[in-house]
Amino acid sequence: MNVQTPQVERTVRLDAATAGHTPAAVRAVVTELLRREDEYGTHELEEYVEDIVHTEVPARLGALLSVPATGTTTLVTGGADAFRETLDRLPVGPADRIWTTPYEEVARLTALFALRDRTRCRLDVVPLDAHGDLDLEWMAAHIDEDVALVSVAHVPAGCGIVNPVEEIGRLLAPHRALYAVDVSYSVGQLPVNAARIGADLLTGDAWRFLGGPVDVGFACTTPRLRSALTDPGPARYGQEPPRTPHSASVAGLNTALLLHEKEASAAPRQDLYPQLRDAVGRVPGTELIVPGRVQSAVLAFRHDELTAAQLRRELRARGIVLRKTVAQEMPLHLPGRGITTALHASLGHDTTAQDIARLGQALDAIVSAHRPTEVVLPRAVGGSLAPVTAAQSRPLRGTRGHLTLLR
Repeated sequence: MNVQTPQVERTVRLDAATAGHTPAAVRAVVTELLRREDEYGTHELEEYVEDIVHTEVPARLGALLSVPATGTTTLVTGGADAFRETLDRLPVGPADRIWTTPYEEVARLTALFALRDRTRCRLDVVPLDAHGDLDLEWMAAHIDEDVALVSVAHVPAGCGIVNPVEEIGRLLAPHRALYAVDVSYSVGQLPVNAARIGADLLTGDAWRFLGGPVDVGFACTTPRLRSALTDPGPARYGQEPPRTPHSASVAGLNTALLLHEKEASAAPRQDLYPQLRDAVGRVPGTELIVPGRVQSAVLAFRHDELTAAQLRRELRARGIVLRKTVAQEMPLHLPGRGITTALHASLGHDTTAQDIARLGQALDAIVSAHRPTEVVLPRAVGGSLAPVTAAQSRPLRGTRGHLTLLR
C-alpha cells in the first residue's frame, strides 16, 4: 500500500531583529558546554573554553568590526548594559549638553535620563528633516564644545531606518563630543566598520542578526573614551554590578561568528527588503512605518482595522512568526505619531523569497476574511449613505524643530 505523508510547510521566522533563529550548530555548542559544566563544574568549563574566550572571539569580532583583536573590545551581557555602565562613569556637569535622537530605544534613553538627573546636564534631541532622516544641517550648525556626548542608533529598535553614522562621525570628529553608536540591529545584516564610523563607544547584541545566544554582546571603546571615564568606585544603592556573559554563551557566539564569516564569503544574497515592503504594502489597509530615505532588513507596519496582536496571532496560526512592537520601544518617535502598537518583520540569513510571498498571501487572506464587502449604515432621512471603505495607507512624516528634554 502506498501511504503518502502530508507535507507540512516550515515555520517562517521573520523576527531576526528580536532574537533571531539561532542556528542548530550554535544551540549544540551551548547545550554541550552547559552539560559539561553540570558534570565537571564552572572552573573546569572556564579552563576548557579559555582559548575561545580570550583568543578566537576577540579575533573574529575584530575582523567583523574592523578593530584590533585585542585591547578595544569587551564582551558584555548586552549593548544596553555596556552603554549604561559607560554613562555611569562619564564626567559631565550642568554646563554640558548631551545629544540623542528621536530613534533612541527605551533602555538607552533611560540611561540618558539617569545621567541628566544625576549631573544636571542638558539632554537635547536632534530634529528630523522632512523625510524623517536626522537633520545633519542642524547638527553641523549647532555642534560646539559644550556637547559632551552624541548617542545614535545605526538601525533603531522600532523601525528599519538606517541612520548615517559615518557622516555623523565625520561631522563630530573635530569636536570635543564623545560619540556612542548602537549597532545591535545592524551588525550581522549591514557592514559595520568601527574605524569609518569613528565612534568612541560601539555597542551591540549578539542574539539578533548574528544568530548568537542571548545575554552576550560586545562593546568597542577608543583610548579617548577610556581615558575620559572616571573610576567605577563603589556601586550606588540599587545599582547592579556589571555582569559578564556566561562562558557557554561566549562559545556559542564564537560559532555564530564563524557561521557568519562563511555566509559573508559566499555569493552575495538577493536583497529581499524591497520584496518584503511590496508584499506588505499592497495589502489593503496597511500602513508602512518607514521614516527616512534608507531602510534595511526591518519593516514595521500596522493595519487600519486589525490590531497588531490579532494579526500576529493569526499569522502565527499560519506558520509565520513576526514580533509585535510597542510605542514605548522608541518613546520619542512612535507615540507622537499616534502609533501605539505595530508589527515588526525582519529578514534573517535563512529568509527566502518564498517566505515573503507566504507572508503577503497570509496577510491578504487575513484582511480579506475580516473585511466586509459592504458596511450598511442606517438609512438617512431623504437618501442612503455610501458604503464605508478602508482608509488608505498614510505615509509617516518626519518632524522639524529642536526638542530639549528639560532639566
